[in-house]
Amino acid sequence: MFETIGEWVDQGLKFVEANHDWAPPFLFLFAFGESVAVISLIFPATVVLVGIGGLVGAGTLDFWPLWLAATIGAGLGNWFSYWLGARFGLGVFRFWPLRNYPDLEPRGERFLKRYGFTGVFLGQFLGPMRASVPLVCGIFRMDALRYQAASWAACAVWTATLLAPGAFAVSWFS
Repeated sequence: MFETIGEWVDQGLKFVEANHDWAPPFLFLFAFGESVAVISLIFPATVVLVGIGGLVGAGTLDFWPLWLAATIGAGLGNWFSYWLGARFGLGVFRFWPLRNYPDLEPRGERFLKRYGFTGVFLGQFLGPMRASVPLVCGIFRMDALRYQAASWAACAVWTATLLAPGAFAVSWFS
C-alpha cells in the first residue's frame, strides 16, 4: 500500500487531478477526518487543501465547490468531536490515546474557560488543537449554539486560507 502519509497524499492528489468530479468528496473526507478527535492524526487535510489549491490555480478545478465541500467536511467533523465529548463527558479520558495524557483534562478546561468562543475559532488553525478543541467543548458543555457559530465560521475561513495560496500562487508564477 503506502509507506508514508506523503505517498498517500501524493496519490490522492494525482487521483483528483485525473478525476475532477471526485475532488469535492475527496476534500470533504479529508477535512472531516482531520477534524475528528484521534483519527485526525492520520488525515493530512492541510497538505491536501494546499495541494488541491494548486490545481485550482492551474485552472483544473473550481474554487467554490471545493471550498464548500471542505468547509462542510471540517464543520461536520468538528460537530462529531463536540458530540463525542458531550456524549461521553470526562469518560473520553479513559480511552486510548487520551488516557496516556492525564494533564489534558485540566488543561482543556482552563483553555475553554479562558478563551471560549475565540479559542474555538483560533483552535481550527492550530494543527494539534483542530480536533481536540471541539472534543473539549463538548466535554465541558460549552453552549452548543455559541460553539457551532465559532466552529462553522472558523471552518469556512480555514478552508479558504488553505486553498487560496495554491490557487493564487500558480497564477502568479505561471
